[in-house]
Amino acid sequence: MKRAMLEKLIQLEETPDYLRNICILAHVDHGKTTIADALVASNGIISQRLVGKLRYMDSRDDEQIRGITMKSSAIALYYAEQAGGIHNADRKGNFIIAASGSM
Repeated sequence: MKRAMLEKLIQLEETPDYLRNICILAHVDHGKTTIADALVASNGIISQRLVGKLRYMDSRDDEQIRGITMKSSAIALYYAEQAGGIHNADRKGNFIIAASGSM
């Protein structure tokens, strides 16, 4: 990671107005680990080719061996708002991205 990017992340973490906590919640085998890998890859921490394969947030050996997430993990990532932004944020800046499909 570039030194300037590291310094920017440290600055952002020290300013609560810039922090957002998210939780990825879905049924079994609905892509939680894949979306977590995609978020990690968006910051250049892992390659886009490894998204869904690396299981970056599954740090325990038994998680990697069994292919299931058993313990929550936390990570700080950088997000630059793009055109349109997040439209479903509440007044505190919390947001929900809901995905649904037909059965």
